[in-house]
Amino acid sequence: MKQYYSIKAVHGDAILLFRVGDFYETFGDDAIRASKILGITLTKRANGSASSVELAGFPYHAVDTYLPKLVRAGERVAICEQLEDPKTTKKIVKRGVIELVTPGVSYSDNILCCKENSFLASVYFGKKKTGVSFLDVSTGDFFAADGNNAYIDKLLANLSPKEVIYPKGYEKEFEEAFGTKHYTYRLDPWMFELGAGREKLLAQFGTTSLKGFGIDRMPEAVVAAGAILYYLEFTEHRNTKHISSIARIDEDRYVWIDRFSIRNLELFTANGGQEGCSLCDVLDRTSSPMGARLLRRWISLPLKDIDRINRRAETVGLFIEDASLRETLCEEIDTVGDLERIISRIAVGRVSPREVVQLKNALFAIEKIKNRLETSDKAPLQEMADRLDLCLSVREKIDREIYPDPSNQIQKGGVIAPGVSIELDDLRNIASHGKEILSDIQRRESEATGIPSLKISFNNVFGYYIEVRNTYKDKVPSEWIRKQTLTGAERYITAELKEYEEKILGAESRILVLEQELFAALLAELAQYVGRIQADASVIARMDCLLGFASQAVEHNYCRPDVNDSQTIDIRAGRHPVIETLMKVGEEYIPNDVLLNDSSQQIIVITGPNMSGKSAILRQTALIVLMAQIGCYVPAGEAHIGVVDKIFTRVGASDNISQGESTFMVEMLESASILNNISQRSLVLLDEIGRGTSTYDGISIAWAMVEYIHRHPTARAKTLFATHYHELNEMEELYERVKNYNVAVREVDRKIIFLRKLVRGGTEHSFGIHVAQMAGMPVQITRRADQILKQMEAAHRGKVGDGPQKTGKAVPHVDGGMQLSMFQLDDPVLKQIRDEIKGLDIDSLTPLEALNKLNEIKKIAGI
Repeated sequence: MKQYYSIKAVHGDAILLFRVGDFYETFGDDAIRASKILGITLTKRANGSASSVELAGFPYHAVDTYLPKLVRAGERVAICEQLEDPKTTKKIVKRGVIELVTPGVSYSDNILCCKENSFLASVYFGKKKTGVSFLDVSTGDFFAADGNNAYIDKLLANLSPKEVIYPKGYEKEFEEAFGTKHYTYRLDPWMFELGAGREKLLAQFGTTSLKGFGIDRMPEAVVAAGAILYYLEFTEHRNTKHISSIARIDEDRYVWIDRFSIRNLELFTANGGQEGCSLCDVLDRTSSPMGARLLRRWISLPLKDIDRINRRAETVGLFIEDASLRETLCEEIDTVGDLERIISRIAVGRVSPREVVQLKNALFAIEKIKNRLETSDKAPLQEMADRLDLCLSVREKIDREIYPDPSNQIQKGGVIAPGVSIELDDLRNIASHGKEILSDIQRRESEATGIPSLKISFNNVFGYYIEVRNTYKDKVPSEWIRKQTLTGAERYITAELKEYEEKILGAESRILVLEQELFAALLAELAQYVGRIQADASVIARMDCLLGFASQAVEHNYCRPDVNDSQTIDIRAGRHPVIETLMKVGEEYIPNDVLLNDSSQQIIVITGPNMSGKSAILRQTALIVLMAQIGCYVPAGEAHIGVVDKIFTRVGASDNISQGESTFMVEMLESASILNNISQRSLVLLDEIGRGTSTYDGISIAWAMVEYIHRHPTARAKTLFATHYHELNEMEELYERVKNYNVAVREVDRKIIFLRKLVRGGTEHSFGIHVAQMAGMPVQITRRADQILKQMEAAHRGKVGDGPQKTGKAVPHVDGGMQLSMFQLDDPVLKQIRDEIKGLDIDSLTPLEALNKLNEIKKIAGI
């Protein structure tokens, strides 16, 4: 326990898995936490002068089952192993932590998601900018960026790190900038120093400058990246040869999509829960985990570079044209597997023999892919073929030295093929023929002694022995040595038997040692090819994504978008990629046209009843633009996309009760973020702004927002504004670039049919009662609601007087302002009620007097 507490003192915030023989044990508070998370038994045992200590453990071979549960529960887990063979020492076995597994640092397939990067992020708050870096230690992907907190927050939302580290003392700054949803860990400030971070990176990459990586003049990013490397040492991950470069995430190269838009557009997670479907789910037609991870990064970071976008789209087009090529490449990529993570595990020496064989199979598949690409005369395909390195020497070495179907654990043997080591082959011969030799000894001794029931057996106490029943013990030769007496038999050993025992038992243990040595030597040689195989993995992943785009386009009749430098978004017969995929067989998605530009139709105000499809039109427009700018074909008849630099959305209502923010506050925070960051090339989607407050407040805010976007001096952001406030239709008459559209419906026999078609012009009908009826609202409620609505409309029409104040709806002034009339005070009844209330002294009014006064007011109102 002294040894345990000394190790635990170093890793106090982690659950310490303490190896004791064949078990991993936890003690004290660790045992209490582990037993709850893992559902294992919590016991107690005496602990010297202390009364008792809690204890919970599990077999060491079950670590792959229990470790992921602890990490997914947000625990940091320190794995403490026995560092020497207990047979070689009479003292307490030497132990030490060999690895600290955290949510952001792991190589285990049981913890990692194959289709997602497992990023560890590092954040550093500098004086001028904030730096951030992202590392997936399982693949070697390493990125860095800097900017203001809003940009860093966007990157954190886009890349979804499993863990974020930052310096101690910046808790308040971190929470204010990035919220509380991230799993975080705070490090000592000395790990976030520019000079030390730069040296750390230079040593890691073996260079004398960071200019080649484009981050030499990004000090905050350098500090953040250096801190990640310190953290890897802190978690006992010192073998990092596979982390060979770092890439800069340049704000000018990628479309800005903030965390609100990621959520609202359901890019990675469906808001409807497990039954829903995200854009990533729909577009993911990849054949390898590498391709799936790259696709998520592409969706997170759409391009603004028109040439790069069109190069991707051109390659997709080539795959669409050649179905045979597409089919062949998909089949071969499927056999490549997760080459990226396999080569990373080889670099750190944590790879299984079967994964090494998978590397060989992947290299065979890459050769077929390269040969198939070389049959094409198309430049993009030739370029891909040229970048593939077959690594023939690696493939041949694995093929020669490893069994085709080896054991999954090198410790169990059965991995190294015959012909690799003469000594290993000789030892295997002895081990495999040992039973035959023992059978020969048994037959010979039985014939020589005349003991027919003589048999040779083995136990752990004195090895191989000859057992003779008491009936024949008089025939036992004098040179045999008696070792044990049983009730009905005697056990003996002979010099010859002991000699063969040493050979056989020694061979088995020596075989295991020799196989491990040969496997380690093979891994050391394979590690020299890490960079070349990582480059292959990168090419395969990109090809996999583009093949997926092609398959999706063929299956769902997508078109190639024209991505250009204009200020126009012109989508003809556009469809929502997710909704279209989820529709029942036989149903057909109703396509719609959307035209936005900065000259005549900058803002489209869309009205229409609830459930008519306003939100779907908004979302599909953003998704089509995003898909176009990742190089994908799009669900439309025709699409001309003037490249967009920012996509903003404010869709749906949600509370943030845990932070004391109401639906309306969340809506206003998100809307403020949009209005403060719009640019000339922004695409803005606003859905039902203002519905979280009173009707007239909501109309006023919505009107003012549209007005602000239209009047912005530098940024004519293209905007789709869906609303149920029909008063906003008045804006078309006041602002030249505001146009009214509505989602058409048809009323048949007092029932409405949603046509899902966007048509020119506004509408003044909301059909809310019809929607309530469709939702299953009790008939008496909808019937009564209809009566109340008719009474209110009749009363409203009857009280409309002369002049703009008496129209009963929003009326614009000549300066574009807005005047709202809530009720008409020139009504004599309302005047009398007002006078009655005005004369009241509320402070001196008794409850009984208040009731009497209320009764008088009812009589005046005729109620």
